[in-house]
Amino acid sequence: MNDNNPVQPTLLRLKHIIGDKTHPPIIPLSRSAWWQGVKDGKYPSPIKIGANTTVWRSDDIQKLVDDMCAGKMS
Repeated sequence: MNDNNPVQPTLLRLKHIIGDKTHPPIIPLSRSAWWQGVKDGKYPSPIKIGANTTVWRSDDIQKLVDDMCAGKMS
């Protein structure tokens, strides 16, 4: 195994990003605020992997958090 390979991104469901009763939020937003941000292009576009399953790449969410912390969000 090569230790120089970066960790591959994982897929996150919405409950992992904005939280729910069992998952603390990465980004504390309401569901409607999140979807409005996606619609407006402020947040990453989702990936539809099933009829009822929508996910986001963890590296896209990490970049979003990094940009928010650096004040790059408007």
